[in-house]
Amino acid sequence: MKIATFNINGIKARAQALPDWLDDAQPDVVVLQEIKSVDEAFPRELFEDRGYNVETHGQKSFNGVAILSKLPLEDVSRGLPGDDMDEQARWIEATVVGKQAIRICGLYLPNGNPAPGPKYDYKLAWMERLHAHAQSLLATEMPMLMAGDYNIIPQAEDAKRPEAWTEDALFRPESRAAFRRILNLGFTEAFRSRVQGPGHYSFWDYQAGAWNRDDGIRIDHFLLSPQAADLLLDCQIDKDVRGREKPSDHVPVWVELDL
Repeated sequence: MKIATFNINGIKARAQALPDWLDDAQPDVVVLQEIKSVDEAFPRELFEDRGYNVETHGQKSFNGVAILSKLPLEDVSRGLPGDDMDEQARWIEATVVGKQAIRICGLYLPNGNPAPGPKYDYKLAWMERLHAHAQSLLATEMPMLMAGDYNIIPQAEDAKRPEAWTEDALFRPESRAAFRRILNLGFTEAFRSRVQGPGHYSFWDYQAGAWNRDDGIRIDHFLLSPQAADLLLDCQIDKDVRGREKPSDHVPVWVELDL
């Protein structure tokens, strides 16, 4: 089973680029971030015509996550538990059954800038909620993964110019420590379990010629439970997508699991 994550930075802006990538890559399941659309306005037919079941958790103009799956989506849940007052659409999860069942969670973790400040406080609080929910998901012992735009640069080698990110919410010590706390619950970071060394990025800013200079960062991640990590066959970044027409500033990352 091929499962991908892709921050599309607006479904309207990516109405051609996203279907073109789907046709090329043929993932079985995709978690999307930043759809920037209410549920009713999401162009479901673009994906249903390609054989995907579609579940969304949308929000007007901002945020928004979705799952596309060629297999049925069961027990769909929206919103990260832990704060009933949080109205930001950043979390969706569902069970997909191939050779066996897997719980797939799609997330769009808060950016947190400017830091310090209220937005950074929200980011760290959101990560605390993620830590708590991850524990409950792991306790089921079902294969599960959490994939999406984490807005976290885990290590210096995950940035072309780490010195430029020192005070940024994506790379501050508190952010990386919170990410490690989640990893240390027993997750495997899929890409780094397969590929080592610098020079691997999933985001290039639209500004200052970042793409042409390969001035990127790696912030889109798959965290696999022990049961899912046992099924991991591969994990790759589809870097070339960034060079296509009207691209997102992110590119897809995918895993292949023996499911």
